[in-house]
Amino acid sequence: MGQMKSRLLQGTVMSDTNNTIHPEMTVLDVVSRYRQTEAVFKRYDAEAGECICCQALFESLRDVAEKYHLDLKELLADLEAAG
Repeated sequence: MGQMKSRLLQGTVMSDTNNTIHPEMTVLDVVSRYRQTEAVFKRYDAEAGECICCQALFESLRDVAEKYHLDLKELLADLEAAG
């Protein structure tokens, strides 16, 4: 709880009641809330070189973008459009 609280104080985590997909959400958070976003992750698999849902399910979208050299803003926009 302490780490989450410090992130909240830093303003990097949005409220869970907000219906926006944000960089600190994990792949699992996104896919479980917005099932149709799984197709977006599948489209990014080729660019990532592996199945994102299989290999990065518990990572934040920010970390996924960094790990696979993806454009975070583009990824978020694609997920939002599908969600």
